[in-house]
Amino acid sequence: MLLRPALLAGLSLLAFAAFDAPAQLARKPSFYDRQAGTAAAPRGTPGVAELPALASRADFDRLARVYDAGTPLELPHVLFVIDRRATPPRMHFVNTPRYALHERFVRETGLLREAGRAALNRNYRAPDRRFVFGTLGWQPTADTFSYEFWEGDRLTPELLALTQRTLAATFYAPVRFKANSTQQESVAQAAGIEALTQAALIQDQPYLPMNRGRAVGRLRLVPSVEAARDLSPTDIVVLREVPISLPPVAGVLTERPSTVLSHVNLLAKGWGIPNAYVREAAQALARWDGQWVQLDVAPNGYTLRAATEAERSAAQQAVRGPAPQARLRVAPDLQRDALVPLASLQAADSRRCGAKAANLGAVQAARIAGTVVPDGFCVPFAAYAQFTRSHGLAERLARMQQLPRFAEDAQVRRDALAALRAEMAQWPLPAGMAEAWQARWTQQLGGAGVFVRSSSNSEDLAHFSGAGLYTTVPNVRAADALAAAVRTVWASVYNFEAWEARRAAGLDEETIVMGVLVQAAIDSTASGVMVTRDPFDAAHRHATYISAKRGIGIRVVEGKRIAEQVMYSSRSKAVQVLNRSGDDVALQLDPAGGVREVPVQAGRAVLTDDLVQRLAGAGAAIKRAFGGRDQDIEWAVQGERLVILQARPFVTAPARP
Repeated sequence: MLLRPALLAGLSLLAFAAFDAPAQLARKPSFYDRQAGTAAAPRGTPGVAELPALASRADFDRLARVYDAGTPLELPHVLFVIDRRATPPRMHFVNTPRYALHERFVRETGLLREAGRAALNRNYRAPDRRFVFGTLGWQPTADTFSYEFWEGDRLTPELLALTQRTLAATFYAPVRFKANSTQQESVAQAAGIEALTQAALIQDQPYLPMNRGRAVGRLRLVPSVEAARDLSPTDIVVLREVPISLPPVAGVLTERPSTVLSHVNLLAKGWGIPNAYVREAAQALARWDGQWVQLDVAPNGYTLRAATEAERSAAQQAVRGPAPQARLRVAPDLQRDALVPLASLQAADSRRCGAKAANLGAVQAARIAGTVVPDGFCVPFAAYAQFTRSHGLAERLARMQQLPRFAEDAQVRRDALAALRAEMAQWPLPAGMAEAWQARWTQQLGGAGVFVRSSSNSEDLAHFSGAGLYTTVPNVRAADALAAAVRTVWASVYNFEAWEARRAAGLDEETIVMGVLVQAAIDSTASGVMVTRDPFDAAHRHATYISAKRGIGIRVVEGKRIAEQVMYSSRSKAVQVLNRSGDDVALQLDPAGGVREVPVQAGRAVLTDDLVQRLAGAGAAIKRAFGGRDQDIEWAVQGERLVILQARPFVTAPARP
């Protein structure tokens, strides 16, 4: 089995409303995150400081703070404080625009006279706290009022039950508890209170901006990428499903949600194109099929309108490729041809073995506590160069590019590249090369199963991720299969999607080479990817985003079925579940070689809180090892071991103008 890991006349206007990134993660409205650029009323709004009860929606609106008022992002909410020292406990509904924080209210009204942070913080941590600090808000997707707490609040069942009773006695409408962490979900269960979860709110959302930006192109409704083999860089595609791979296009809308770490979305980020999930997009946009449009993907929704002739002309000119002097050159080292153990590689070796292998060597050298990196070795660029020179690849490429309509017709390119790959897979290897690989495999890795992975000089770059473009051959277990697998990975330089992506990025084809990482196979119980920041919202600091599935992680980024997604805050220590895995099968190593599917229980949690915290800690350490730059990290779990399989810069390329 070969794998390319998952891996995307007159003006009129359509606008589709949705929530911004914090709302998509169902996060509690945060004054700290939103104080800059907010549409909330300023501190000092006239009116009462508080009310002991809210008898109507008018009472609620009288005290509510509304971020982005008058827009689809509107989320009215009122802070509340329950004073447990009073008999019975007293409810304070706070004039929230006037007192932006619970702390301001209790200090400025004299309820809390003790100075210092400790006196305040115990009201978030201690079970015998005096005050319960919460937020009451209107949840449009659930059509209900909900109450919630800071995700780091160490609630107890007793405190939650008290809040429920007090709200029932002082608020005019039914209200549901919204849990903001797995700990709070457990408290709700212990208290016998049904929780409204983050996952439930997110799954009902009609829109998710995966990569924001603007594009001009021809809109195309595409049932599947496999069925549309003539996609071009001027197309804005509306996909009925999330594809495994995608040639360069101008923009992407999908009808099926996926994770921000799907290969298609990473490609979109690298290309700087807009990408969003839109529920029932094909139905909504059917009348635009085949027309030139301008697409804007924004936090609060997307807009689509007819493109002008000037916009169309500019878009067509832009995709003809950068001027020769602007083409990116990724110069490889073709002099050193010795096989290189992973333990000897550092980040600087990317010119010899590619960034994937070099970065993994740097992670191994960092000796991050609680993690391991599977052993392996690199077949360097020089071996690929020797192989391709001996078979006249440069001349073969020149003839291929002279084929009639090669530059204009995507199908011509697709067919020619497939023929080239088939030839390369059959070319004989230079004398002694396969024997050297086999000897290294036997001596260093004991001849056990290995993954044969790409590590080219056109992937895992700061400006171009190359995610999902090249081929991996899993669980190779025989010597002849190892030689065939290396040639297959070499030939994947000419995968159609890889060729198109490099062309769109302005990479110089004459300098593209392939290194190969031969690495011990890991039969993992769980695996995934993580980003050492919040990929939805840069204002949400101290966050790690993790995506996970059971089994081997080849399909974690595929996007066919959405992976389990969680967010971890190093400040609050809270684990927030965005959704559980929808898979009912997992991949495991096949003793005969390759991989096989095994059934699993869909919906069961993949990640425990302990594992989330361990992963976040390892991610922070890897980020430090690479000078503080945010990382996109591939990981796995084998028994109690946390295994690191890849680390690359998290690409946040600016969108096209």
